Formats: sequence, C-alpha cells, structure tokens
Amino acid sequence: MHTATPNQPLGGNTMPRFAGPGTMMRLPSATSPEGLDAAFIGVPLDIGTSNRPGARFGPRQIRAESALLRPYNMATGAAPFDRLNVADLGDVPINTYSLDKSLAIVSAFYDTVLAAGCAPLTLGGDHTIALPILRAVARRIGPVALVHVDAHADVNDDMFGERIAHGTPFRRAVEEGLLACDKVWQIGLRGTGYAADDFDWPRAQGFTVVQAHEVWYQSLAPLMAQVRERIGPTHPVYISFDIDGIDPSFAGGTGTPEIGGLTVPQALEIVRGCRGLNVVGADLVEVSPPYDTSGNTALLGANLLYEMLCVLPGVPFR
Repeated sequence: MHTATPNQPLGGNTMPRFAGPGTMMRLPSATSPEGLDAAFIGVPLDIGTSNRPGARFGPRQIRAESALLRPYNMATGAAPFDRLNVADLGDVPINTYSLDKSLAIVSAFYDTVLAAGCAPLTLGGDHTIALPILRAVARRIGPVALVHVDAHADVNDDMFGERIAHGTPFRRAVEEGLLACDKVWQIGLRGTGYAADDFDWPRAQGFTVVQAHEVWYQSLAPLMAQVRERIGPTHPVYISFDIDGIDPSFAGGTGTPEIGGLTVPQALEIVRGCRGLNVVGADLVEVSPPYDTSGNTALLGANLLYEMLCVLPGVPFR
C-alpha cells in the first residue's frame, strides 16, 4: 500500500451530494498515478460503436451519479478506503477523429498508470477501449485471465472491413497473445447472431461461454466459485464489464441493447465473486447517457465500478 493516510470520498454530511467536485465518488483528483493503489480513469471514446453512439458521455455521467456512493460496502463488509489510496485521474485525452491514434494514446496512458503500481478502474467509453488497456496490462505482466460480462462476445474478425471496433477487441486480444485463453469467462452472451456458430470461435480458443438463458432465475455464486477455482488466487485477472450484459429493463442507456439479460443482483454476484482473485484492473463500458435520461444506467455503472474497487487485492473486510 502506498500511504498511511488514504484519500477519502467527500461525505454527504460535509457537502450536499448534488454539489462538490465532479470526480468519481467525489474523491480527490490527481494528475499522476504515483502514490496511488487504484485510480478511476475515464476514456470518453465512442467512435468504435456500431449502432447508437453516446458512450463518450459515459464517464461524466457515471461520475455524476457516483456522488450517491458511500465508503463502506454494507453487504460484503469491504472497506476499500481504509487501506487503499484511491483518486480520480480524469479522462484520457483521446483523439476523437482517429480510432487508431486513440488506441495508442490510451495504451501509453495506461503504461504510466501500471508502471506506478496503480490498478486502473476505467469508466467507458465503448468496448474498443478494452484492447489498448489489455495491451498495456500484458506488456506489464503478461497474458491475463479475463472475466468478461457482455451480451456480445466481441470477437468479430472485422466490422465493415475494419479490424478495430467495439465488436472486435477480444479477437485481437487473442491474436496478440494478451489473454490466458483457458482462464477467460464470457458471461451473459445472448441475442440474435450473424451465423449459427457465432459463439463457437471463443469456445475453440478455450474460453468458457455462459449464455444468459443458461442462468436465468439462478444465483451466479456457484458459477463464480468455478471461476475462482479455474483461475486460482495468483494469476492476474482483468474484469471487463459491458453494461449491455445486464437486461435493458435495468440498463437501457446503452448502444446495442439485447433482451433477456442478466439481472442487477446477478451482476453484483459476478463482481463480488471475483473477491480472492488477483484482480489487476477493470472496466465498465458502453453506458450511453442520452438513451437513459433518468441516470439509472450510469448509476448502476457507478455502483459496479465501486464493487470492482471492493474486490481489489488488499481491500480489508470488516
């Protein structure tokens, strides 16, 4: 741990929750990852989307909704701010006119974060951003295990002839050797497909595919016990959570909604089930605020990011 006096979120009895800084959980902002154990980072990129845009506004709205969050997890007992020093590193200055240039910018930013020993918790942005983040992570620590929650496998070979888009990151990650493929879990896949064998490619790579209909009406705690057993306590794990993995009745503010998805309690079970794994980073992507003016989708995203913070190594439990 980096410091004996960790940063604390600004409390609701100190400053009204509708006021104060616009950072994640109203934590201090930082310009450097030095001295931080974990950091919230926005990547406001949505030029990789294939349907409804707007995820570029995700980081700002997630931060706004996160003002409601408090330091202690009353369900699990996690007390991340008792020991970890956490701040908001702001947004990566992506190039909104170039996807290729943006990927290089994101990777370079995360190289610096990881070199400081800081675990990144990312506010997306569309799912394209997982690729440059995984590139930086793999450069630092080698191929990682992956817990990937999504309605879509995101393993297209190309989209409109382009090899980089929000539907291709995990195909590229396999090709580039970024993943420990026998330790990859894709949970919540569903919907219609382009071909009957759309989900066969990830299975052929060694991924474990859990389609949404297979776990309707079920607790996912037993599934996460299998995940922990397969991955083990030491292998580095990255969590990539597309908000469209959750049913649009709970999270309609996203670009490619698919009916029949996971419930919010199941989503919490997945993230909380990662406790005990060597989680080195995580992202929450595809929140598109223009499609949910209530703010509920971004509120859910903020809570899931907090839950990801709670399962990082070193977090004490009361």
